[in-house]
Amino acid sequence: MRGYLESVGGASWLEGRAEASDGSPNAAELLVEFGGRACYRSWEPGLNPNVTRVRTDQAEYFANILRAQHGSVLEHANFSFALRNVSRVFTHELVRHRAGSAFSQESLRYVRLTEIGFRVPPVLEPVRDQVVNLVEQLEEFQASAAEALGIDDEGVPFHVKKEVTSALRRLAPIGLSTDIVWTANVRTLRHVIEMRTAPGAEEELRLVFDDIAQIMKAEAPNLFQDFARHDDGSWVPENRKV
Repeated sequence: MRGYLESVGGASWLEGRAEASDGSPNAAELLVEFGGRACYRSWEPGLNPNVTRVRTDQAEYFANILRAQHGSVLEHANFSFALRNVSRVFTHELVRHRAGSAFSQESLRYVRLTEIGFRVPPVLEPVRDQVVNLVEQLEEFQASAAEALGIDDEGVPFHVKKEVTSALRRLAPIGLSTDIVWTANVRTLRHVIEMRTAPGAEEELRLVFDDIAQIMKAEAPNLFQDFARHDDGSWVPENRKV
């Protein structure tokens, strides 16, 4: 970035951002602003004869980007989340947001279900005992079936273990706990946060994305400055479909 700006004549912008942040500028916001200013060569007046004034306040610069729905520049910055003990209900819905995302999920073709983690949704609390009993039965089946099929016996090749492990996952609930690493650009994050915290969204996704929204407000406040949390738990931006 510094080498590029020294070449085109906009290094003073980077120096100003570094000075204002005591040498530690917000990396995501810096990258997005860099991409946005490249469109008009607007790091400082005079670099583009058509630009006589430039916004120097970073928060106002991003406010203008959001108002203008110049969302493509938000795609330069990515954030990664390691989501632990979410359900496969959650991950099945998350992976639908494939544009602007990358996913790496725990594979049950290879990872044996020695235990089944399961979160009882609030709406099922009246039948919690039945739910827990059912999950425990399925967990016991996973262990007893693996033993009966002898996949831990001496000399069993890995491809056989994989085949049995893959088959046994078919007898597991979709609500079992799993892990997934999700990377998404800021434009995608804005869209998914709005969608998955809406009142009609699935309960677990609303819970997780409420946390993610708060994380993003802290990590990149200027890029999420127009988001507000409503009393019903939904996060709604002033500027939609950026």
